[in-house]
Amino acid sequence: MKKFWKWKNQAGTQERTLFLNGTIAEESWYDDEVTPALFKEELMAGNGDITVWINSPGGDCVAAAQIYNMLMDYPGNVTVKIDGIAASAASVIAMAGTKVLISPVGMLMIHNPATLAWGDSGEMQKAIEMLGSVKDSIINAYEIKTGLSRTKLSHMMDAETWMDAGKAVELGFADGILARAELTEDVEPITMSMLYSKAAVVNSLMDKIAAKCMTKQKTEPAGRSVDSLYERLNLLKN
Repeated sequence: MKKFWKWKNQAGTQERTLFLNGTIAEESWYDDEVTPALFKEELMAGNGDITVWINSPGGDCVAAAQIYNMLMDYPGNVTVKIDGIAASAASVIAMAGTKVLISPVGMLMIHNPATLAWGDSGEMQKAIEMLGSVKDSIINAYEIKTGLSRTKLSHMMDAETWMDAGKAVELGFADGILARAELTEDVEPITMSMLYSKAAVVNSLMDKIAAKCMTKQKTEPAGRSVDSLYERLNLLKN
């Protein structure tokens, strides 16, 4: 398997830096005895504090869960720094930080787990139940870090929620904003924050299209205006 992580030792110190870039486990490490063991061996090779830089769109939730657990069990302090994006499974790993910092231009995204399933209705039901269990486990990580209610977190995942740095700090997913070391004392706090969801964007767009179509009823024959509305909405869905 292609390694998605890289370690760097800080010269003259025990502190180490872990870089998680790209997809978390491009190949699933489910039932893989080698890759998780290798990651854990490298993690436990030292006992000093570590810094974890994350820039990842996500990936394998099994891999993310194991990495999260390994970082939570690590005896030293774990500082997570999100310098680009921590989305999906990568956002779960970020929650393991003793301290989580995010770049002023960084993003964090949470959503429901997904899978591929094949078979009869019984197999489909098993897949649904499995996804429900996976979602509950992911919510555990978010709840421990943020203190938000499970209901709120569940709704945020349903909507595929994106957060900028300010909103991530406001909601407790991050503890602070990254800044240049020499400017740390002079950096003003971010006063604006942004949160949006894929579901809200789609619903808003469909509402606008529906309103526009209804307006055209005044100039189009009744049957044609209704057909036009359904044609436009079906086109958007596809």
